[in-house]
Amino acid sequence: MLEQVMAGNGSPVPLVEGGDCRVFQFHSDTGEGIMTQYDLFPGVSLMYNDFHMESYDSAFHTTEDLLCIDYCRQGRMEYPAGPDAYSYVEASDLKLDRRLEHQGHFTFPLSHYHGITVGFALPQAAQSLKEWVREFPVDLFRLQNKFCSGRHPKVLHGAPSVDHIFQELYAVPEQIKIPYFRIKVLELLLYLDALELPKNAEKPYFYKSQVEKVKAVHRLLTGELERHYTIAELSERFSVPATALKECFKSIYGQPINTYMRNFRMDQAALLLQQEPQMGVAEIAGRVGYDSSSKFAAAFKEVKGKTPLEYRRESQ
Repeated sequence: MLEQVMAGNGSPVPLVEGGDCRVFQFHSDTGEGIMTQYDLFPGVSLMYNDFHMESYDSAFHTTEDLLCIDYCRQGRMEYPAGPDAYSYVEASDLKLDRRLEHQGHFTFPLSHYHGITVGFALPQAAQSLKEWVREFPVDLFRLQNKFCSGRHPKVLHGAPSVDHIFQELYAVPEQIKIPYFRIKVLELLLYLDALELPKNAEKPYFYKSQVEKVKAVHRLLTGELERHYTIAELSERFSVPATALKECFKSIYGQPINTYMRNFRMDQAALLLQQEPQMGVAEIAGRVGYDSSSKFAAAFKEVKGKTPLEYRRESQ
């Protein structure tokens, strides 16, 4: 079922079903997601994915021969890159796979993921493309073998023109959506067929034990904002070499540790400024790990573009 190629949890809840469009809702203990699916050709679907959750458990299993192309617009997704190994999809990445390893626990490290999936059910999709577009030069089976010869996903990082192809799918008038989507899918197939696989384009992967330790580091840092830990302290406490810790943290969460934590602190401070009007700036500064109100105010303005008091006034 192509409507389940992106997300699982076993039983998506249909919200809208009509014509060429269907909308499904997915739930997990950490949030929910919405997938909007358009049927373009027999065996070919395009799906908008908007997930606000930390993780989900996918029960997806297929007996179909699939080729699935996932474009990440925002957020991050953890995916299995081998036995007990993980890698990460980030904004502007393309992930191509056959959904052979799409069961189990999936994680969105930033608690959200937004993107587009184009799914092909072979051989039905190959046949329908031949019927719809005479002499279309792309062989879907050849394309599948080019990118998905193994069981695990192939991720293209920094491929030129990818953003151009997909960003245009976010501003399409309702009355031309289906024909426009069809044209863009054909453009995508032609692009991938001609693309020379770049050398050294493979995303780094990290073993499960290392990922679990870095996620424990993240829980410690975000749970104790009043305390500042050095890289050396974290390395010793969690038995992870400093270089490996920094590389793995950045791959999972998209930023170096210090940059991530500075932004996280300012996000938490912004929430307190909005939700706790009686709390003074000095107290908020202390809650997020700043002994000096002036240093906190300078950091807040650099990250948010406004002073704490300006932010509070404008958010009321």
